[in-house]
Amino acid sequence: MYQFIETICYREGCFQRIELHNERCNLTRNHFFGIQHPLRLESILKIPNDLTGEIVKCTVTYGIDIEHVEYLKYQMRLVKSLQMVYDDSIEYAYKFADRSKLVDLHQFRGQCDDILIIKNGLITDAFYANAIFKRNNIWYSQQRPLLFGTRLQSYIKEGRVTPALLRPKDLPLFTEVRIINAMISIEDSPVIQICNIKV
Repeated sequence: MYQFIETICYREGCFQRIELHNERCNLTRNHFFGIQHPLRLESILKIPNDLTGEIVKCTVTYGIDIEHVEYLKYQMRLVKSLQMVYDDSIEYAYKFADRSKLVDLHQFRGQCDDILIIKNGLITDAFYANAIFKRNNIWYSQQRPLLFGTRLQSYIKEGRVTPALLRPKDLPLFTEVRIINAMISIEDSPVIQICNIKV
């Protein structure tokens, strides 16, 4: 039986982008299990009292139904360098709980903090986040990422990030890279210099 996860950020008293998480969760359940009755994740989420003043990473594991919910105080991992790794067969359009293929690729990061996955000649994602690239004060993301994260979706809808087909040869056009996900905003993400992306 397939298992999937939603990672939801709780910050300043509310669950961030919960509607996008609901949408992805319910599209996944419909695609794999044919379920049309929607789940409302906010109805099952309850932050423990000792974490209400914190930034909390809520991880929901689900299949046909919710299977497990975990709440952890969030601490961002510092990423300052990326190693490019190549895999034309990797698929992660749905947020599977089984991330073994990504874990395997992460082992090839060498001395770098994280990886930047290249698929079919296109830059895609880091290990656990979407990558965005800055040029002339405009942020760009891969038009075909492995996974459309909820924060990336919201930034594109807001016009803060522009999708484009990005290839390794395009990297010198940009001044910096940041990684974003449900827990990491553009503002919070550490700056990764282009020279710290290793081929």
